[in-house]
Amino acid sequence: MRERVWLNWAMHAGFYLLLLASALRLVSRHDLVPRTVAALAVAGLLALAYAAGIALWSRLGLRRLVWLGGVSAVWLALVVLAPSFSWCAVPLLFVCLRLLNARGFAVAAAALTLVVIAAQLEIAREVDVSLILAPIGVATMTAVVFWELQRESSARQLLIDDLVRTRGTLAGSRHRTGVLEERERLAREIHDTLAQGLTSMGILLQAADRMWASDPELARAHVRRAAAAAAENLDEARRFVRDLQPPGLVDGSLPEALARLCAHSADASGPDSGPLVRFRQEGEAYPLAPDVQAALLRVAQGALANVRDHAGARAATVTLSYLDGEVTLDVFDDGAGFAEPAPAPGRGFGLRAMRARLAEVDGTLAVESVPGEGTAVAARVATAVPAGWGREEAR
Repeated sequence: MRERVWLNWAMHAGFYLLLLASALRLVSRHDLVPRTVAALAVAGLLALAYAAGIALWSRLGLRRLVWLGGVSAVWLALVVLAPSFSWCAVPLLFVCLRLLNARGFAVAAAALTLVVIAAQLEIAREVDVSLILAPIGVATMTAVVFWELQRESSARQLLIDDLVRTRGTLAGSRHRTGVLEERERLAREIHDTLAQGLTSMGILLQAADRMWASDPELARAHVRRAAAAAAENLDEARRFVRDLQPPGLVDGSLPEALARLCAHSADASGPDSGPLVRFRQEGEAYPLAPDVQAALLRVAQGALANVRDHAGARAATVTLSYLDGEVTLDVFDDGAGFAEPAPAPGRGFGLRAMRARLAEVDGTLAVESVPGEGTAVAARVATAVPAGWGREEAR
């Protein structure tokens, strides 16, 4: 596009330079006789008409052809008065190339070339083959050069347009990918927090409803646990909206958060409706990145939710191990287990969400299960133990 603009202005400048040179030649060769004055007046009119077209180019639209016809007519009249102005045909040839199709340009180029040949023969006052071939050669060379420049400029513009479209498509694709990733993240957050909290509340309230007549005190205890779960769930929702860390990690370390989770899971299930959940820590705790802590806590929440909803287990153990170069989280239950990891309809998001969470921190998830013997879920994340951490603690 820049090359095309530069080429246009170069040809406009060339037109006025040729017009000025022809006018100076006319004045130097001839006195200011009436014919010379008339030619200069027509030259001035041609300059004004050409300038008007440049200034109003964007507004003319299809009327550019009318403007071209008018400028060509004024130029033809000027050549009749002063044949030396015939070489202004070169810029006019360029204008024809811009406005006309191939057939129209061929006709216009032939007409302009014939006028130039006639003008040169008029100046020479004799027939000379060179005066015929020179305008034809100039017209041909000019047309070829301009046509090639126009073609390259158009090809470059097509490449630019294609690049812009490609970038737009890529930006749209990235946006859609970002939207899908955000939806996946929101789905995982809702599954690991709000959905599980609501499930616990439902279990407790159902238990309270069954025991209300036979054991009112235990029923009220279940209602209180449900109210506590609702308050905790509301806190989760508020922090989720603000996109902060899980509440358990805000107020303590990962081991403390997991210990509270295990206690709450056992509490929420009730003494007669769910497994006993224990927490164990192996190895000396060292600092972990916040996203690693959040991922492991969410994995534990998802695994315990599966134990509560599907395993039919009597007991479950959550083990957090700080090893050299990695941290592991294992959740084992003594429930029914399964032969194939095929989820029931409407289920199965939990394991997929756990794997996705761990993938975000370059971690892995392994699931082992034997029918009748329980299930083990193992999460592993590579870590870098801070230099001198063990030595400083030993001191």
